[in-house]
Amino acid sequence: MNLSLSARDTAFRDEIRRFLDEKLTPDLRAAGELMTSVYADYETTMRWHAALHEKGWVAPAWPVEYGGCDWSVMQHYIFASELSSAGAPALSPMGLGMCGPVLIGYGTSEQKAFYLPRILSGADFWCQGYSEPGSGSDLASLKMSAVDMGDHFLCNGSKIWTTHANYANRIFNLVRTSKEDIPQRGITFLLIDMETPGVKVEPLVMLSGEHIQNQVFFTDVRVPKANVVGKVGEGWTVAKYLMQFERGGHAYAPGLHTRLRRIRAMAGGESNSNGARLIDDPDFADKLTAAEVEITALEFTEHRIMSALSHGDAPGAESSLLKTRGTEVSQRLTELALEAVAAYALPYQPQATRPGGPVPGFTPPTGNATPVGPRHSWPVAAKYLNDRAGSIYAGTNEIQRNIMAKAVLGL
Repeated sequence: MNLSLSARDTAFRDEIRRFLDEKLTPDLRAAGELMTSVYADYETTMRWHAALHEKGWVAPAWPVEYGGCDWSVMQHYIFASELSSAGAPALSPMGLGMCGPVLIGYGTSEQKAFYLPRILSGADFWCQGYSEPGSGSDLASLKMSAVDMGDHFLCNGSKIWTTHANYANRIFNLVRTSKEDIPQRGITFLLIDMETPGVKVEPLVMLSGEHIQNQVFFTDVRVPKANVVGKVGEGWTVAKYLMQFERGGHAYAPGLHTRLRRIRAMAGGESNSNGARLIDDPDFADKLTAAEVEITALEFTEHRIMSALSHGDAPGAESSLLKTRGTEVSQRLTELALEAVAAYALPYQPQATRPGGPVPGFTPPTGNATPVGPRHSWPVAAKYLNDRAGSIYAGTNEIQRNIMAKAVLGL
């Protein structure tokens, strides 16, 4: 695989940089720099979504006929790298990276015609209804029921750890439409309007203090049968297809490289009481080098998978590898950042950062106190706490290793 930039790729990179100079405002850059979650806050997300949609770049990985971009593998990677280097805030992946690809792969022509343009424009903001209080890693044990009532289903149950359900107007759900001997059977993939009577959202506050997660309750919720994606009772197949995109449908390495550069700058910019810089400590330098090796290895794996995607393949079992390594390296970087800022990680000051959701008691900012410590230290502790969930969401990393052992190694 040739990874050098051609003249065409260089021109493409320069076009992206011009776009970022124009559209990535100082406020949006600050939001990206001070993010404490994998998600930007809703208002920032939608502003950046609108700018990318206007340019035609909001869903570049989609097929061109549905609004994607006819880019090469290298151009997709250049795009991700430039956005990360510029500090662009993250977009919500629920519609663009999960529900959209599933509808393209399994949706009816009517579903595609209605939902895909609304995902692109931002008119629909999606959340994911998979996990339940008693069904996390063992997702096939889910119990939320959808009873056939003729022209509609009557849904009862709850979903948990539902990211940004407090903002979403739609949710894609796994529901049980029948009880079978094999639990993966009898599950249906169902789209639900969050404004439907009987839907209730309750907040779950994270370790970092952010209200990003929620529990969603469904009480006698009527859902038209036209909202089934795929076939009734075969939602597990659709869900597995979606999870490949959730786990491996994006590139981790560009963002990890950017974060590592920031940590190097943190460690090189300040001296301790003895006048020594952390970057000059051989042990810490070795940790940075080890992290860089891991990120580079992940980067080349991503190149191989993106090449397969460009030929129309789904990510496959390799998505489990990317999810596992990407989240574990990300967690390692949060630990190095804590080490780099040292005591400045101690103050709890979410009002100085850009959390992924409201922080009760702190958002909007209260008081006029000046934040403690250098600017780069403000989001470090909250990012560390938030990132503890990385090895759990989208299927725990233990589950991912089981998938790799079975599908890749044949064990």
